[in-house]
Amino acid sequence: MTTDPNPHKAPKIPQSVLVVIHTPAREVLLIRRADVRHTSVPHWQSVTGSKDFVDEPFAQTAVREVLEETGIDCRPGSPLAAGLQDWALENIYEIYPEWRYRYAPGVVLNTEHVFGLKVPAGTSIQLTPREHSAFQWLPYQQAAQQCFSASNAEAILLLPRFDGCIR
Repeated sequence: MTTDPNPHKAPKIPQSVLVVIHTPAREVLLIRRADVRHTSVPHWQSVTGSKDFVDEPFAQTAVREVLEETGIDCRPGSPLAAGLQDWALENIYEIYPEWRYRYAPGVVLNTEHVFGLKVPAGTSIQLTPREHSAFQWLPYQQAAQQCFSASNAEAILLLPRFDGCIR
């Protein structure tokens, strides 16, 4: 069992967002977690993050996490704000045992709300090194295969349903 390196930090709220960032050509941004060193398998994922407070709207969490993790600004009034789409999907999953120390004792399930964010090809990415160590843009089917999380992979495979393009 992992122990919390910062025991005075408030427990995480078990409500989070998953944001599938993609281009009009359905290239999906994946970022590699920097805090997973105990495995030889890279942990590629979309943007994810927990609410900062219980009443924080999921859309606000999504905007904040996208900015914090990638440097992409999709706040209301920004040029990319219209690209953020609530997919009205939720996943409930068991929190990985190695990360449960971040939550209150006894919390084992997380509810994840799914969004998409359409951005232009070539959008600049600025990672937060303490959270992520690399990024890549991949065709959506290939991106889904790279994800370590099944719920993330499933969300990426739903992209054609939500991106508003007919192919």
